[in-house]
Parts: sequence; structure tokens; C-alpha cells
Amino acid sequence: MHSALRLATRPGSVIMQPTTQCLPMDCTYCYLPFRKIKNLMTVDIAEAVAKPVNVWAADNPRFEVVWHGGEPLATGREHLGALMAPFEGVTHSVQTNAALIDDAWCGFFQEHEMHVGVSIDGPEDMNTHRVTLAGHPGFRVTMRGIERLQRHGIPFSAIAVVSDPNPADAARFYEFFAELGVTTLGVNVEEEEGVNVGAKEADAVRAAEFWTALADAWRANPVTRLREVQRVLNFAGAVLGGHNTAPTPTSAPWDPMPTIAYDGGVIMLSPELAGFTDARFGDFTTGNVLKDGLDVLVAEAEKRTPWIPEFWTGVDTCRATCPAFAFCGGAHAANRYFEHNGRLDGTRTRYCTTAKIALLEGVTQHARAHPH
Repeated sequence: MHSALRLATRPGSVIMQPTTQCLPMDCTYCYLPFRKIKNLMTVDIAEAVAKPVNVWAADNPRFEVVWHGGEPLATGREHLGALMAPFEGVTHSVQTNAALIDDAWCGFFQEHEMHVGVSIDGPEDMNTHRVTLAGHPGFRVTMRGIERLQRHGIPFSAIAVVSDPNPADAARFYEFFAELGVTTLGVNVEEEEGVNVGAKEADAVRAAEFWTALADAWRANPVTRLREVQRVLNFAGAVLGGHNTAPTPTSAPWDPMPTIAYDGGVIMLSPELAGFTDARFGDFTTGNVLKDGLDVLVAEAEKRTPWIPEFWTGVDTCRATCPAFAFCGGAHAANRYFEHNGRLDGTRTRYCTTAKIALLEGVTQHARAHPH
């Protein structure tokens, strides 16, 4: 059932990896293979990416350039500013552990009108996996950065990794972010991918109860947007309204979501594959922006990228066999690869079980209890 083009030829965003280094954190669940090495993106790579991006952004005022790591702030303000300079008409976003944020960085964010996302896993006792390179708890250094953002009146979102989705913790977890004034909270259940091989086995029932409890806490105090709960509610609204239910990025054509690694290599669909190599697929890149234009790499991604056809086979098998496919759209490429011993045509993953199927079931259970 493979069509000629299943990837869109124009993305809605690009992810830029300005450095592989992550300072000063060394989270135990991190998937990044080179987080202790300071590989820096050069300005000529940013200039090469900006050429087609500026054309795309001219037709899409919501086009986003996401600076993701490593820790993007480890790049330094001057160099990050130089990397951002070639882009025109885009929204710049940064995902940071906040440990390096000071008044000067806050001024930088305001000057460039950047959207700021902070990585923190909830109250201090839920942050045990977020440790510094020196082995110390990372909670307080992140909170210092958050306090700087608050002092400067800079709104911020948050991404939290939940290693143990315990329903008994859900309300306290949510209230922590609500009290911080987080605009949007994304919740990622810990995944087995990259160099992280320590993720727990999935308990679907417990995970569903966690999502129900989290949705209950949100409904009791709906001041922070819950990304995952909103996705389910949007899906349910589409079903009830008789609309197309395929959620982004699973609709056809898929957004290729290109990630540009520090060296200019372009990875489609799964940023988590950056930095890894495989005997069958090589380094997973579609090409390099220093050799071919990003617009060409995106347009020709499916014929240039040997692993993508195998990935489509897995997606089609999911479509034929999984009752949650209309919501999920098929497992992410990196989860398939790392959970299925280097295969991309496998189906259900632990990530599917806890972060997609259990999410759908848990929020549906919440919605049944609150029909209005």
C-alpha cells in the first residue's frame, strides 16, 4: 500500500542540533550518544538550512525552527545567535534544561522572541533521573533557571519524562507544573531508545490509570494545557464530528520533521536516530545540507533513505492490526528500531502501550466520567 509520496515535500518545522553537548546534566534516561562531547554546528550549515526554510516560512507564518540538543544553551549566546541570524519569518523555539539560564540568556530570549521549553520531571522527588555530570541532583539548578524566566516574565512550556507512571502521583505531578505557571506540559513516558536500555516494562493498566488521574487533575484546575490529554480530546471531537481523525504527524502526507544534526546530516521523522549507525542503513541520514539543498532532501527523502520503506511496512501492518491506529498512526521510527532489534517493520512497542494506547484508554475513561 506504499504510495509514491507519503512524506510531505514541505515540512512545518525543522529541528536544529547546534551542539551534541549537554551541560551540566547527565540524565540516566538520556538517549543521546555524544552528550559529553562538544560538537558544534557551523554557521554555513545554518545558512544552508535557512535558504529553503525562508521560502517555506514565507508561505507558512507558523513555521518553527526548534533548537534542540544536547543542551542548546551550551552552544553559547554569541554562536547560537549567529546560527539563528540567517533565518527569516520563522518562530524560534528552544528546549533547555534551564541550568545555564541567567539574566543575559533571558535578554537573548526576549530579543529573539523565542519560545522557551524547559525539561523537568515534576517535584524534586520525581527528578531522581535528572542528575548533573558530577552526579548531583539536577533539580535545584533547573529551578534556578525557571526562577530567572519567571522574574523576567518569560512564559515557558515544559516537557517531563515519567519513568514510573504511578496514578497515585498524578495529581501532585500536575499541580507542580500548574503552580509554576507552565503554559503547556508535554508528558513523555520513559522510552527504550538510543543508549538508554533501562526503561521499565510497560504496565498498560497502571499507565492508563495514570493518564486518567492526570486528566482528572487537569480538569479540577485547567490552568496548564496538557499536550497528550488535548490530543485525545481533539481526536474524540473529530470522531464525534465525523471528521478525519488521523492526527499529526500520522496524516497523509506525513510531515517529514527533518532534524539537522550538528554536522549538517539530515534525519527524517525521528530526531532520536541522529548519531547512530546501522549495518543495513548506515547513519540513517537522507543526506547533508552542505552537499544538497534541504528542499531537495525533503522532496526526495523516500528514494534517498533506505530505512523509510521498511518503516512504511510497519506502519501498514499497524493499520491492519491495531484498533488504536486511527489515534496513534503507528509507532515512531526510533521506538520501532530500538525495541525491535534494529527492525523498522515491527508493530507494537512499549512506547505504544504506555504513551499511546494507555493514553487513549485512560483519557477516554476520564471523559466517560465527565460527559459534559
